[in-house]
Amino acid sequence: MEPGRSDGSPNDGLPNDVLIVEDDPIIALDFEDTILGFGVKTVRAAANVAKALDMIADRPPEFALLDVSLIREKSFAVAERLEALKIPFAFVTGYGADARLPVAFAAKPRLPKPYSTDALQALLKNCGIRP
Repeated sequence: MEPGRSDGSPNDGLPNDVLIVEDDPIIALDFEDTILGFGVKTVRAAANVAKALDMIADRPPEFALLDVSLIREKSFAVAERLEALKIPFAFVTGYGADARLPVAFAAKPRLPKPYSTDALQALLKNCGIRP
């Protein structure tokens, strides 16, 4: 199945495979548990840019959540790769609307930290997955 396509499964409207790029393992686990609870089949996590790029090369996700500020790096290289593959993604940031994003990503969705379960679910349902 092509990335970005739904197979009509019970979680229709949600991606089947989500990549989380988050350097805090507790936050990553919280995202993973919450997203799996929505009915998403697979959630994978990477703590840094190199690991995320390897995971994307191995198997592109249908959607990704990118923490803007990782330890000693930003997630923009991952965003560029996802953009090139036309994979929808959103930035996660504790800085809200004040987070400085490159102009190319200024219009991308953002999920504030701490996030609400409803906001995360709405973001996933509106992530660009088309039946």
